[in-house]
Amino acid sequence: MEKDLKILIVDGSRVSRSMIRSTLAAHHHAEHVQVAAVSSAGEALHCLANEKFDIITCALQLPDMYGIDLCRTIRAQPIYRFTPFIVVTAEPHERHMKDGFRAGVTDYYDKTHGMSEFVPFMRGLVDRYTALSGKVLYVEDSDLEAALMAEMMERHGLTVVRASSAEQALRLVDDSFDLVITDFFLRDEMSGGDFLHTLRCGQRYSHEELPVLVITGSGNADIQAEIFHAGGNDFVIKPVVEEVFISRLRSLMLIKKQFNLLRRQSEEMRRMASQDILTGVYNKRYLIERATQFLADPLNHPAWVVVLDLDHFKAINDQYGHITGDRVLQAVGALLRGFFRDGDVIARSGGEEFVMLLKGRSREECLEEMEELRHRIETLRPEALDLTASIGVASNMLHANAGYEETFDEADRAMYRAKDLGRNRVVMAGATTRRTAPVELR
Repeated sequence: MEKDLKILIVDGSRVSRSMIRSTLAAHHHAEHVQVAAVSSAGEALHCLANEKFDIITCALQLPDMYGIDLCRTIRAQPIYRFTPFIVVTAEPHERHMKDGFRAGVTDYYDKTHGMSEFVPFMRGLVDRYTALSGKVLYVEDSDLEAALMAEMMERHGLTVVRASSAEQALRLVDDSFDLVITDFFLRDEMSGGDFLHTLRCGQRYSHEELPVLVITGSGNADIQAEIFHAGGNDFVIKPVVEEVFISRLRSLMLIKKQFNLLRRQSEEMRRMASQDILTGVYNKRYLIERATQFLADPLNHPAWVVVLDLDHFKAINDQYGHITGDRVLQAVGALLRGFFRDGDVIARSGGEEFVMLLKGRSREECLEEMEELRHRIETLRPEALDLTASIGVASNMLHANAGYEETFDEADRAMYRAKDLGRNRVVMAGATTRRTAPVELR
């Protein structure tokens, strides 16, 4: 379970304390952030003596002490040696900043930049120091050391899966892991370096997709260079200092989180680029890109192209307006998305026309399915309106080596034949079908 992040605000200005509080309250991790605010250095030291805080923000000028002197006092306590200490000031002069960094200040924020810059600054800070969460693959051949390190990581919120050898780790690793931690000097045939090479080159995990932190007992520069050459993102030297180790983990976890975010954004952009916004099915662009491969795949045979056109749709737009027409199209799109099998392709090719690519049906199965679809549309009554569809169907098996264009043309002609025969019917190229009366077929 994710541990709460505790932040201490030290500022003599009630307005500034309120501004920082409100910024943190709007953060997407707000439910895991606890904020305490005090107006003086004395109050701050009292709080720090009674409770452990993860981040401290402090004004440069306090009623009872200079902010940099407070930082120096806090840094003298071992528990706060590495705690982020942020000075929030409207006077970030170079002299003050140099003094502050020497005293242990982590960073400065210039209040004159206003809230527009302060919000992303604080959000980035919280993202870096929010309690760890994620799944770690830990490669260590010493049972005692593995137990101690695993306990430390679990105490900080991580889920740890241990592998006692590089060979075992390679069998376990998959996309569910957020981070790999490995000892560089493993006693088995495969060393930590060999493991890294295989992970990066053999299994093709990038540094961003699966960050790796290496633990080594040597500070030798050649060993460090070898770690990076083999594919490690970072390293720590034994004996491991908990604060340093956890800081390195946070940095690598942030890389993983950013990679996942970018991947989700990329997937969403691809989805939006391929989706018809109105109906939720694929758009014509995606249909054209996908169709040739779909029909050529032998696993999809026999494959079918279905062209469906809503009857008298222009009259709906003319009589009831385009908003009503859009709602009708949305209702049909929802019906189509729920009607077909996984792996079929449903697209809106334009206006009131939809094109479907279907796989693995016999002629009889396909005909029966399209008759059922025609009936569903006839009884749908979106916006309380009568609605029917004319459907043309063709198989890529009609002609030898028929591609998408040829098969689509056959299905399109069959659809227009359905229109000519009175609409609200299915016409299959090269077959015979019935609705309630004999239907002429091509």
